[in-house]
Amino acid sequence: MATVINMPRLSDTMEEGVVAKWLVKKGDKISEGDILAEIETDKATMEFESFYEGILLHIGIEEGETAPVDQLLAIIGDEGEDISGLLNGSASAAEEPKEEKTEEVATTNVSAEIPEGVEVITMPRLSDTMEEGTVASWLKKVGDTIEEGDILAEIETDKATMEFESFYNGTLLHIGIEEGQTAPVDALLAIIGPAGTDVSGIKDGNVAPATTSSKPEETSAQKKEETKTTTTIGSESSGGRIFASPLAKKIAADKGIDLSQVKGSGENGRIVKKDVESFTPAAAAPSSDSTKEAASAPAVQPYIPAGEESFEEVKNSQMRKAIARGLSASKFNAPHYYLTIEVDMENAMASRKYINGLPDTKVSFNDMVVKACAMALRKHPQVNTQWSDDVTKYAKHISIGVAVAVPDGLVVPVLPFTDQMSLTQIGANVKELAGKARNKKLTPQEMSGSTFTVSNLGMFGIQEFTSIINQPNSAILSVGTIVEKPVVKDGQIVVGNTMKVTLACDHRTVDGATGAQFLQTLKQYLENPVTMLA
Repeated sequence: MATVINMPRLSDTMEEGVVAKWLVKKGDKISEGDILAEIETDKATMEFESFYEGILLHIGIEEGETAPVDQLLAIIGDEGEDISGLLNGSASAAEEPKEEKTEEVATTNVSAEIPEGVEVITMPRLSDTMEEGTVASWLKKVGDTIEEGDILAEIETDKATMEFESFYNGTLLHIGIEEGQTAPVDALLAIIGPAGTDVSGIKDGNVAPATTSSKPEETSAQKKEETKTTTTIGSESSGGRIFASPLAKKIAADKGIDLSQVKGSGENGRIVKKDVESFTPAAAAPSSDSTKEAASAPAVQPYIPAGEESFEEVKNSQMRKAIARGLSASKFNAPHYYLTIEVDMENAMASRKYINGLPDTKVSFNDMVVKACAMALRKHPQVNTQWSDDVTKYAKHISIGVAVAVPDGLVVPVLPFTDQMSLTQIGANVKELAGKARNKKLTPQEMSGSTFTVSNLGMFGIQEFTSIINQPNSAILSVGTIVEKPVVKDGQIVVGNTMKVTLACDHRTVDGATGAQFLQTLKQYLENPVTMLA
């Protein structure tokens, strides 16, 4: 039977998509997992794969065409199959494809068997890159009365921990994902309905149980107990099974060594070859006479360090996973190069002191760097670009992301249209967004849309460093601390204050000369702050 494939919803805000490129053509044989097309959403161009096998019988949206979500994209079926009924709009819901592989964790199967008034809630997609979420905490328990707008749980995404509210009234009848568990988007999260409703058919049948990507974390006490247990394996006092390699057992048997007296150095205390070969049996207990002689002599004992080798496994957060994926993709795909200059900050320090002396005004050196970057980008639009295989996108707007360290990693809140902001507006916005970032209250919208990024480690005393480009940006500026040191001015050695900044560029879009010219313009603005007030 032919399968209808519709324009997928590839992001939480996607309303329509553009078929950027078809990678297969009508008549091609399709296997599950084959990439059918590249689809441009409102946020990225993404590969769309097939979950079905057969022959590509029809293409409903040609390359370059735009279509709303759920419009007919393609039809896959048996060779020669009549699909005229599907093309005339008679495709039934049963013939439409599900948007996931059958072996993956199931999402809700809406059917007539769901009792009236019962609402099935699935793991929501809270960011455009979110593929799975972790329930950080439940704020409600089974049996609680739920009203529309109540916060059900805090869910950790790849970018932030966000509150998830209910859109329904009723009683919380079932929790599908426990605290600390991770599940993919659309997995069964909870069921709400009239009190006393039997939902066993839903949670056990119509909706497959959520599959967690990892087991709930063991408590630290359990981990410590496990560590202690493994370090005593092979010791005489353990009285349990002795873990040793076959070769170690053979050597021990040949030498007549009791393995219970050997301390293993292998994984989990396992006895290996070198442990047996280096083993020295304990000396026999001395006689009473020799004991008396030994007692009269000073005891000289060699110092043998004692301790316990142990590790503690900490589950990677969704944010940490996302950072790893994003930075790896950027570093491995974008050819980075780095340019460093040193900026005289004397005038900037004087200007900042004067500005902060005004009532209700507060700006930082980082605010001045962000403002200077925005103005320099206006003069060097090549740096304000994005690379794709077919075209280079020149952003006509300037929105600078400011890297902010949080306990779980790093987030990049964005200042939309930064070049239109004053220094004080930049300062106020950065302060507000940084506070929200540290409290995990940033929304996905506040972390998307940057065209350039600034990362500042000067507050930690770092003088110079390089950063990985925050794609799809073409460049990122690394800002060091201001250093007081001897400098040469007018042929004289005097005390000066300088700051090093390093620009990381994607060589596919920004050539070396372009990056150098950008830094020269940036340096001029920072060394003459009055020009940024014009």
